[in-house]
Amino acid sequence: MTVRRTVFGRPLRGVAFDVAVAALVVLVSLAAAVSQPGGWAATAVGVGMAVALLFRRTHPGVVTVAVAALALIQVIARWGPLIYDVAVLIALYSVVKYGRRLRDGVLAGAVAAVGVLLAAAQTPNVIQWWVTALWYALVTGAVWLVALNVRTRRLYVLSLEERAATLEREREAESRAAVAEERTRIARELHDVVAHSMAVMIVQADGARFMLDRDPAQARTAVKVVADTGRQALEEMRRLVGVLRDAGPTGGDDDADGLAVAADPEHRRLALAELPDLLARFADAGLHVRSSTTTGTPPTLPPGLELTVYRVVQEALTNALKHAGVGAGVEVVLSYTVEAVVVRVVDDGRGRPLVSAAPPGGHGLLGMRERVTVYDGSLTAGPRPTGGWQVEVRLPLPSEPATEVIAA
Repeated sequence: MTVRRTVFGRPLRGVAFDVAVAALVVLVSLAAAVSQPGGWAATAVGVGMAVALLFRRTHPGVVTVAVAALALIQVIARWGPLIYDVAVLIALYSVVKYGRRLRDGVLAGAVAAVGVLLAAAQTPNVIQWWVTALWYALVTGAVWLVALNVRTRRLYVLSLEERAATLEREREAESRAAVAEERTRIARELHDVVAHSMAVMIVQADGARFMLDRDPAQARTAVKVVADTGRQALEEMRRLVGVLRDAGPTGGDDDADGLAVAADPEHRRLALAELPDLLARFADAGLHVRSSTTTGTPPTLPPGLELTVYRVVQEALTNALKHAGVGAGVEVVLSYTVEAVVVRVVDDGRGRPLVSAAPPGGHGLLGMRERVTVYDGSLTAGPRPTGGWQVEVRLPLPSEPATEVIAA
């Protein structure tokens, strides 16, 4: 990283250059103090111009007015063009290059043109007047055009730097947004893998403790469910960790959320074909699960949409087990139409009271809503008038093949 030294907020090199220019004007003014018209009074005008040039970058308009006023004094005194009048050209160059508006440079050029005429008017004859006026006009015009070209290039470079800075800020903002979105997706996936399995295990462990003395056989069954659920959770966790390790920073073509899925079996994605196994696990956990598929033939769904349906059913069954209790009846209905797939999970709320109440809060419904929103779907969840709870999700089907967006 380059460290730029500054003096009063200005780059050191620029300040040093301006001091050198002003010192040169002062030196030529002092060197010609005796021989030039006006003597020391003219020299004082030259020194005033030199002092004004020290601020030509920060206040170019003011410097130009000051130098023009001093040059007018020189014309009124009829001292004629002097060597330190190069300060007029430097001030003209500065206001065109550094002025906030080009209008200031145009006005300075007009004033310089008037000064050329006034300076040429002090020549003794007409022929010399024309030669002097033409020479001063060419020099002044050349300085003005060079300054205009430098100004244009300077503004172009500044615009490029501003664009680069804007793009950098946009990239940083997009990067922060992508990181935040990735964290949300990973948190949602961890909730599905861990929280659901832990809910089943806790309910079964409480049941086993409650039935250990009354019904050892049922207690052993509950412990077996705990073990099987733990193994399933461990397998899914291992798969998730493998996916995260293999995922690139922006994900793959078939996994827009950054959790790229490899083709090998270790990284297979959960699909509707595994839905019966999910229902069986919850049945083993104590729910009376009834499943039915109605209205239409199941189409071939995109992998991300299948995962969303799977996770919605998993979350709804977990909530039924946590809140309705063991023994509650649950119906899972998948309805397929040409336009959408509808998932409906209803429980009757008639399970056995839980040994310990389910903790308040949670992110289950929020996670479902986030998944459904990815596919422009709708979610309805709430208690039923006859008791129990109902979750209904409608997910529109893609009308044509498109880039897959995965709601992990």
